[in-house]
Amino acid sequence: MTTRSSLSDIPPLAVTPGEPAGAGAEITIKAWSSARTRLSPFFLLDDPERLERLARLIGADVPVRVIDKPEDAADVFERALPVLPITFSTPPAPGKLDPANSGAVIEAIERAVQFTRDGQSSGVVTNPIQKSVLYEAGFKYPGHTEFLAALAGPDITPVMMLAAPAIRVVPVTIHIPLKQVPEALTIEMIVTKARITAEALKRDFGCKAPRLAIAGLNPHAGEDGTIGTEDRDIVAPAVESLRADGISAFGPLSADTMFHAEARASYDAAICMYHDQALIPIKTLDFWGGVNVTLGLPFIRTSPDHGTALELAGTGRAHADSMIAALTMAGDMARTRAKHHD
Repeated sequence: MTTRSSLSDIPPLAVTPGEPAGAGAEITIKAWSSARTRLSPFFLLDDPERLERLARLIGADVPVRVIDKPEDAADVFERALPVLPITFSTPPAPGKLDPANSGAVIEAIERAVQFTRDGQSSGVVTNPIQKSVLYEAGFKYPGHTEFLAALAGPDITPVMMLAAPAIRVVPVTIHIPLKQVPEALTIEMIVTKARITAEALKRDFGCKAPRLAIAGLNPHAGEDGTIGTEDRDIVAPAVESLRADGISAFGPLSADTMFHAEARASYDAAICMYHDQALIPIKTLDFWGGVNVTLGLPFIRTSPDHGTALELAGTGRAHADSMIAALTMAGDMARTRAKHHD
């Protein structure tokens, strides 16, 4: 049984505002309002006055409490949403992007990471950012994940996992055209991401002997080279290398038969060759409950598995389910990591 004391036995989670014109603040407000009794304490880096206005706008009875430092969050969490103040250059308006606020968004991410690396918070939960606006302000990273990896230090290989209670998936290649996937795919890439995944499953998810299902690239995993040679020449050798390392990996598997319930029971994570091969099954199985987890970092990072929802900002209609799932998973990972460290 999960109790309030067991939820508070780690430092609070640091939540970033994401795009201030988006729905991030309101799904965080909703998450506190509807699920605080079962969530680990967290604090939000944001403008307290704007949060109060937003809570009134969406009809949420959520008191806001300003805190001076992360450790103050646990003392007020049951009674109010703890907020560590940041200042936006211009007052954010729902649905209206403003590059002037990009500096505050970036600074909030940096502070959340630093709090976590200093041990003042147990993990970072990021609300979605609007990359196009950040680019206008000089942001030089492809996205959140790469920025977090840079903040983590040199020689960091971040790995994106999408996780839900029913399934965990890792895409080996991500945001590239499908026609470029066969050329981009390498044995080393598959092995590296699978190794990082296996280590994270042990450290953060409590899997003592992680089992990895490795998807094939082509239909029917290539049928011994008759439907493409990549599975025979790239994926299969990667699986052999992983097994030689003592990792319980099997494949290449035909992707059309590896995501039903019986198949999912045979592995702890699926390593997929391209974006949609990984994201279609998780979004079909649990559209609102999926969490974006960055593996390979020296700190915990989760995020709702959706975008900024500009069209829903300020309406009160944005779903908080994925934020609740991201907060829940970050807290669970922090406690598991602490036990693993002990």
